[in-house]
Amino acid sequence: MSDNEPDLELDLEEEYDSNDDIEMAQLESLVTDVEDYKYKILSPDKIVSEMIEKIKSVNLILLIPSTTARILLHHFKWDEEKLLEDYFSKDRAAIFKAAGLVDPSSVSKSKELPSDSTEFCGICLSPFIRSLMTGLECGHRFCGDCWAKYLSVKVMSEGECLSISCPAHKCEILVDDTSAMALIKDSTVRSKYQCLITQSFVECNRLLKWCPAPDCNRAVKVQEVEFKPVKCVCGRRFCFKCSETWHAPILCEYLRKWVKTAAEDSATSHWIGINTKECPKCHTAIEKNGGCNHMTCRKCKYEFCWICSVNWAHHNVNYSCNRYVNYKKSFEKDNDLCLIIGETITKFQALGMSWMEVQFLTRALEALRQCRVTLMYSYPFAYYIEPCNQMDIFVDNQRDLEIATEELAQYLERELQYDSVVEVKQKVRDKTAYCEDRRKVLLDHVHEGYDKDWWKDNSLA
Repeated sequence: MSDNEPDLELDLEEEYDSNDDIEMAQLESLVTDVEDYKYKILSPDKIVSEMIEKIKSVNLILLIPSTTARILLHHFKWDEEKLLEDYFSKDRAAIFKAAGLVDPSSVSKSKELPSDSTEFCGICLSPFIRSLMTGLECGHRFCGDCWAKYLSVKVMSEGECLSISCPAHKCEILVDDTSAMALIKDSTVRSKYQCLITQSFVECNRLLKWCPAPDCNRAVKVQEVEFKPVKCVCGRRFCFKCSETWHAPILCEYLRKWVKTAAEDSATSHWIGINTKECPKCHTAIEKNGGCNHMTCRKCKYEFCWICSVNWAHHNVNYSCNRYVNYKKSFEKDNDLCLIIGETITKFQALGMSWMEVQFLTRALEALRQCRVTLMYSYPFAYYIEPCNQMDIFVDNQRDLEIATEELAQYLERELQYDSVVEVKQKVRDKTAYCEDRRKVLLDHVHEGYDKDWWKDNSLA
């Protein structure tokens, strides 16, 4: 902002008052998952603190206003090292221009006109005394009411905070935070502007991700972006790379393809059941006239699955399209099992067991759900991988995990109530440990395959 206004700090910290019952030490501490992935869980006020610290760090090194440092950091997606490297090795004027800023070192101090002189607003064209007009470093000046209306529309209607340019025609200079906070009079607009700034810090920073759980306002910060799971303190466990529910063994790019295919199948399943489909090999139109999904093209004799079009010889081993759906449904039905486990915990506590003593049931339920998810995603993984010797081992591991998971589920759902407390405790612990072991074996084998490049994309899929 021109006219030598003070460099106002974004008062973001006052906008957040964490009501979490969780100790801040827990939120700030490094967490290590079973996959040995270090990360932090950040509450809203800690997100703001991280952002302000990064702005101050750049501000001290480059000796530029903090609001200018924030816009530069956003332009470099909050990569401080990249910003500093380019700042000291490339054309500085070009960097400021690309970021929508005027290089502070290029601003010349022109002779100031008297503050009571008359000036016309560039928007409403009304005359105002100069002291009531405000402009950016680009030199375009407008009255306070026009500024306030313009910024309110940008923030409240368009959800903008980072790319609000000067209102002047074809001017690409961005409105800095100091100017915005001085010109926005409505407290609601100011609050949303500050929240948008904080959201952009997380969304543009490759080392930060919002927890995808509904109504959770925490973020996860990692040291390196990897295909690994993270778990928020709200309980949501997800893949840091794509923010989807943790989906090992299938990689993110294949999961995106699989979800797209599944969505298309779901949207058109009622249609394709009574219409024709092309043979994946010779493209001859084939009409489905029965319930079986094993199709054979009359022209080229190619055998394939009607649902997913994969070669039936490969499909016969993996049953990918059907098994994925089955395990997805089983995972959803495990919500009902939560009620059964809850009732059993209450029953055991009534018999004199402490809260700690009945946690083996909670662990069993969590292990079961994790195994269900791993199995669910193991079928899309198999769908995209070419048959090979290592794939045979994977299928064996998959079958072992499937059997172990179903045995644990069956015991928890149907047989648990017939045993004594001592028998229940021993059987649940044994079955849980075996499930966890089989899941680890499968995942370790898949990760080894990624490291050693065993898995090749199935071109027939």
